[in-house]
Amino acid sequence: MIYGITLIILGLLAAPSLLLAKKPNAKELLDKITPYQGWIGLVFCFWGVWGIIQAVLNMGLLTTFPIWWITWLASSAVEAVLGFILGYGMINQFFLSKNEEAKQKGEKLLAKLAPIQGKLGLAGIAVGVWVILASLFFYA
Repeated sequence: MIYGITLIILGLLAAPSLLLAKKPNAKELLDKITPYQGWIGLVFCFWGVWGIIQAVLNMGLLTTFPIWWITWLASSAVEAVLGFILGYGMINQFFLSKNEEAKQKGEKLLAKLAPIQGKLGLAGIAVGVWVILASLFFYA
């Protein structure tokens, strides 16, 4: 369930206009979080990549719990992509800056993902809600 909650928070960080439309005074909260957005994105990117690796290594669950395994893979993928978008500055600073080719590939990937950041944020929220519901109703 915590995985779903964190995915919802990440989705809200990626689609701030959604949060601001519902709650105008949320801008103050977003302004407080913005300086830490890079670190939050970096952590979620690696957490998402780790989740993808774990899902692939536990592919045997696909035969017994297919819905949960697909949910696990989808939530990890959304988390990794949103984390990459939000944490690109930190990822570039710590990992890509030493290799020019990797830096260019990262910039190209960011350029492809940036236009759909809001939609990915909404997907993160939706998948986060699904993770919570699935953990409550299917595997409680």
